[in-house]
Amino acid sequence: MSDAGIFLETDGFLEDDEFTKYEENKSDRRFRIIIISTFAILVFLLVGEFIGWRFIKPSLSSPKVTITGYKSLSAEEVAMKLIPMNSRNWFTFDVDVAAGILSSESCIKNVEVEKHFPDKILVNINERTPVALTYVNSNGKCIPMQIDDAGVLFSNKNNAQVAQTGLPIISGIPVDNMTGGMRIPSKYKVLIDQISQIQSLPQKYFSAVSEICVVPKDSGNYELVLIPSSGHIKVLTDRALNEEALKYMMIVLDVVKQLKPDAQAVDMRYGSVSY
Repeated sequence: MSDAGIFLETDGFLEDDEFTKYEENKSDRRFRIIIISTFAILVFLLVGEFIGWRFIKPSLSSPKVTITGYKSLSAEEVAMKLIPMNSRNWFTFDVDVAAGILSSESCIKNVEVEKHFPDKILVNINERTPVALTYVNSNGKCIPMQIDDAGVLFSNKNNAQVAQTGLPIISGIPVDNMTGGMRIPSKYKVLIDQISQIQSLPQKYFSAVSEICVVPKDSGNYELVLIPSSGHIKVLTDRALNEEALKYMMIVLDVVKQLKPDAQAVDMRYGSVSY
């Protein structure tokens, strides 16, 4: 009975060797957990630092603005126009406000502004393309204004240069009280469409025409007076301004110069020619 009791009392306990091995394994597991935890913390810190330097810090600094599509305006001028936004970092940069500021420039037809994380701002500008030139009075000064194919008046720093590029000058349209960004009266839009279509042709017809004068009629319509680049003979014509009309005008001018060099004007209205 005593031997059996001893056996029961010692049953369930580990021998000394087994207990030692258990403690060693337990210690090894703790050591491995410490190493793995330390390594994970270091990796986490490194990843956090990388994200901070790579993404967070650039986002908190001044954004990098890339501008494309500009012609008459320079990238520096576009960037200067965005300075009033006072955007100190990428997060505070408002693309809608930036697009609104740039769209207020009469020479810009439309603009797209996009944000790309972490610090890039992309600005794509589509400037207006002039098809004609006119002059308006502003503060007692006569300044050139360009007209695009939609009939919108606009100006930029290259107005003086544009005047030398063969664009036809239009006079007589009531634009004295108009400013950049405004459209010419709708009834003259047909004339702009005709000029734009002629300019799309490979022949440079407007190199022979220095000015197109719009002459209003009592009926509300208008007629045209074309002033050639060379010579003094004016050409009176109706509203049908096209390639055939310009070719016919050049032929008539050559004939009139030979028949009557001192002629002051040629009337090509109403399907007949007189001078």
